[in-house]
Amino acid sequence: MRFEPRTRGTLRADITASLVVFLVAVPLCVGVAVASGVPAELGLITGIVGGLVTGFLPGSSLQVSGPAAGLTVLVYEAVQAYGPEVLGVLVLLAGVLQLAMGALRLGRWFRAISVAVVQGMLAGIGLVLIAGQVYTLADEEAPGTGLGKLAGLPALAGTVIGSATAATAAAVGVGTIAVLVVWPRWKPVAKVLPAPLAAVALATAVTALLDLPVARVQVQGLLDAVRPPEAEDFAMLASFGMAATVVAFALVASAESLFSAAAVDRLHDGPRTQYDRELIAQGTGNAVCGVLGALPMTAVIVRSSANVAAGARTKLSRVLHGVWLLLFAAALPAALGVIPVAALAGVLMHAGWKLIPLRDLVPLWREHRAEAVVLGVTAAAIFIVNMFEGVLIGLLLAVVKSAWEISHVQIETDDAGHGRPLRVRVLGNATFLRLPKLLDQLEALPQDRRVELSLAGLRHVDHACGMALSAWEEEHNARAGAAAPSPSSQQPPEHPAGAGRAQG
Repeated sequence: MRFEPRTRGTLRADITASLVVFLVAVPLCVGVAVASGVPAELGLITGIVGGLVTGFLPGSSLQVSGPAAGLTVLVYEAVQAYGPEVLGVLVLLAGVLQLAMGALRLGRWFRAISVAVVQGMLAGIGLVLIAGQVYTLADEEAPGTGLGKLAGLPALAGTVIGSATAATAAAVGVGTIAVLVVWPRWKPVAKVLPAPLAAVALATAVTALLDLPVARVQVQGLLDAVRPPEAEDFAMLASFGMAATVVAFALVASAESLFSAAAVDRLHDGPRTQYDRELIAQGTGNAVCGVLGALPMTAVIVRSSANVAAGARTKLSRVLHGVWLLLFAAALPAALGVIPVAALAGVLMHAGWKLIPLRDLVPLWREHRAEAVVLGVTAAAIFIVNMFEGVLIGLLLAVVKSAWEISHVQIETDDAGHGRPLRVRVLGNATFLRLPKLLDQLEALPQDRRVELSLAGLRHVDHACGMALSAWEEEHNARAGAAAPSPSSQQPPEHPAGAGRAQG
């Protein structure tokens, strides 16, 4: 086939970009799989499906899908709780749920999720990833909880100091992180050889040349790693934990993919993302991954930004990256067995660090302090409790924050003169969140004057507030009637009638 000059240029750009994305994807696919507690090949399978299946489908033309660090913590917890054999069921049903959400045109609603919650979710994942992989960096087993990981750090430091094997593995991991930090500054070479691949390749070469006694990736055949779900695996869905994990997989994968799409759209001038179609594409990919028993996928900002930066023009680049992954996994599976686990831990620690929005924290605290609190609480909850409940806590806090900010209430008083009731109007949005302050302002009114309380100016009043205000009016007027002075003791007012306003 003969291509026009512009078409040939587009094809050349897509092929070049696909090779760059392939080189970035290999260490990340393997590293995410190892950190998730499953065979390394399952990460490659998910990357292949992300290219060959999701890559063909409409939605976002330039973002690339595959196994993501953002789901590592959730997958690891699920594998530890239910076993690796049910991973396919979880991923398959999460994909079906994504397909349903896309068909119902719910993709656009993910843009309504608080950015602080999303950033807190990514920061929490980054913290858990770093805390867990620092143990893998020294070829040690990580404790199961976030607080346990923190508490075990002194003992880990003692192990590294006292054990030559642990110290060697830690040196390999730290060296990998150092290469990841320094390599991008060598821009001419970094454009040709991505930092993750360079770091892992150098660590592997040093480990092999010096025959270092460190743990290496366990390898089995690509087909041997495939395990489609069996009928008895679906029986475990009766448990609440399994069902909640499916929902968590679907929601987290969808949110990460669609927020990644929004970020990628800002990097290029091509067609914009169609969110519902992208959700259907991600659901299709996850359904296929589930049938193969592989890891869940999301659109990954690291690979996607590398794709755009390498000059990709069309979706062909992401499809070809899946082809290169398939050829690599089929032709060179033994190449995985020489990779030191500590090097992959270094790659994931670096990825986890980049998930924490450190540059945004100080400006966010100065300009939107409540948003910063939501971010911090979400991240801390994920680290201390778990992924699913941490995100729920963050969403709940964001809703409470929004409700607090919109529930502005003000009180207006109109004094018609001595001996006549004080007219009190409540304006705005009255919710239970503002009720304590609202009652304080009402209690500050003269106790010996009856009031006529009007709620007609309220745009919204919830049940708790309405009941409390009615009860207050009744009790206040009863007290004012009991405390009213006799007619002979009444004195004319010293000041003319007036009006006042209090705002809460």
